[in-house]
Amino acid sequence: MNKLLWMHCFVRTVETGSLSAVARELGIGQPNVSRHIAALEKELGSGLLHRSTRKLLPTPEGQRYYLQARHALDLISQAESDVREQQNPRGLLRVACPTTLGHEVIMAELPGFLERYPELQLDLRLNDRYVDLITEGIDVAIRGGVLKDSTLRARPLGTSERIYVASTAYLERHGTPQHPAELAQHECIGYTLLAARSGWPFKDGEVAVSGRLRVDSLEAVRRAMLDGIGIAYLPSWMIGEALRSGQVKALLSEQTCAPSPINAVYSASRLMPKRAAVFVEFISAIFLTTPGLNGASLI
Repeated sequence: MNKLLWMHCFVRTVETGSLSAVARELGIGQPNVSRHIAALEKELGSGLLHRSTRKLLPTPEGQRYYLQARHALDLISQAESDVREQQNPRGLLRVACPTTLGHEVIMAELPGFLERYPELQLDLRLNDRYVDLITEGIDVAIRGGVLKDSTLRARPLGTSERIYVASTAYLERHGTPQHPAELAQHECIGYTLLAARSGWPFKDGEVAVSGRLRVDSLEAVRRAMLDGIGIAYLPSWMIGEALRSGQVKALLSEQTCAPSPINAVYSASRLMPKRAAVFVEFISAIFLTTPGLNGASLI
């Protein structure tokens, strides 16, 4: 009898809502996951899941058991980590990170991190969508903005300075806006994953903008801006070299908003394992030396 495995199957089924997802995660096949949960229910003498063709939901007894089982599994994991990882963090670490930040800031430093921790395996998910940490089994995510989700905890990493920029070629053809209201007369490259999709933020409030191009990638926004398609609103660390070379100019600098925080976030109901803690320290060290992320302005 492996009650810990039964508990793990049940807990992850509640978190993912899917037996097949847990089977793929554990590599044991869906029938085995079902059998383990059934064995746990028989052992406890109570049904833990409402089963239907559409979804799996915990019963009231299952929800109470889930909360305590999740805590118990985390305590066991932490106890093992404290013994095994005092010197050498090990195991699988799942991290979610915005695509461009991962490609341009983090990836170049990863060889040193992996060499330092040879027993650690990293599953780095690079995408710009909102990731549900619990459902997708993510240990830690890198996110910008003020934390609003009370189910998460945050560790500050740095700040992200966002600025308005355009290529000198574009400005020579269309002129340089002197006030945010003048953006209405310009081609503004839209980033569709920005929280405010129809306007750009300034100290005195949001200003409506428009343009013929909208994309869901910050890298594509930068490329279009460099090609002279229009004005962009971008993190300054993405365009430092272009600013220094004079290929790009910052606009409306006195009216831009203050930098926004970037945090490492993790579930408030979970303990952060040592392997996640060392990764957060690694990211923090990178941010400290990166203008535009460490509080040092590029404009």
